[in-house]
Amino acid sequence: MTIVAEGWIDRLPEWVEQSRKQSVHGQVAAYIPELASAPADALGITIVNGLGREITAGECTLPFTMQSISKVFTLLLAFMDNGEEGVFRKVGMEPTGDDFNSMLKLELVEPGIPFNPLINAGAIVVSSLIRGASPDEKMERILAFFRELADEPSLSIDENVYRSESATAHRNRSLAYFLKDNQVLDDEVEPVLDVYFRHCSVRVTCRNLARMALVLAYNGTDPIRGKRLVPRRFVQIAKTFMITCGMYNASGEFAIRVGLPAKSGVAGGIMALVPGRYGIGVVGPALNDKGNSTAGVHLLQTLSEANDWSIF
Repeated sequence: MTIVAEGWIDRLPEWVEQSRKQSVHGQVAAYIPELASAPADALGITIVNGLGREITAGECTLPFTMQSISKVFTLLLAFMDNGEEGVFRKVGMEPTGDDFNSMLKLELVEPGIPFNPLINAGAIVVSSLIRGASPDEKMERILAFFRELADEPSLSIDENVYRSESATAHRNRSLAYFLKDNQVLDDEVEPVLDVYFRHCSVRVTCRNLARMALVLAYNGTDPIRGKRLVPRRFVQIAKTFMITCGMYNASGEFAIRVGLPAKSGVAGGIMALVPGRYGIGVVGPALNDKGNSTAGVHLLQTLSEANDWSIF
């Protein structure tokens, strides 16, 4: 591993150990049974810069599933397949202030489209917009896209998590059938949900997330390979959603305390980026009551404050 010559790097292991203590204030997600076995006190981080240099600390090789972090990238693929207008006919652009799996505003607000693509209802609709003749074909395209962004051809679905998620997703099925009844979801419910559950169940490490985040940090170009992967405009929109909606209904607090585009998932992952500089992948399976990693949020706040990384 090549280390970047910056003073804060030597302190990263110390900060990881300080932030690890925050794990006692959270709990591992148990509503998806397969996630319940994750080590609650684990915390790891990988930071990658545009030259491909990596800084790591803690349990950065611990595998976990992307969960809601995958929504950022299926949104990008949906934009590439349908354009802005095609996506925003089906999902909105606003934060909700509600839990990520709430259906409240679908019923109360007209038109009954999801407020944004990072809540569950919105991500289910986005999954339906991925091109493909079957769930298998759609998922092949999604996996190929994720592998290209991560520069990791071995990315795959954690079949145990996928089956666990599918078997217990009663709220998501309710959301999807409501969307179908509202004529927001054009396709049949179960095939769409199958794609959604599978892309949430893609297994990654902190390094994979950091590499994917690096592409966003460089506005759709992988700076290591010098390769444009996503149009700049679509990345711009995705990063805006990450700031306003990426940390569930704690996004405002995260913007104030950390000030970086980020997206969390209930397996404990957080993907964040410092524009034009770093891609960051964090894992800390113990979650707070908003569904975000307690230790991971603390660690990102520590790093941002120490290095003046906030984009604000």
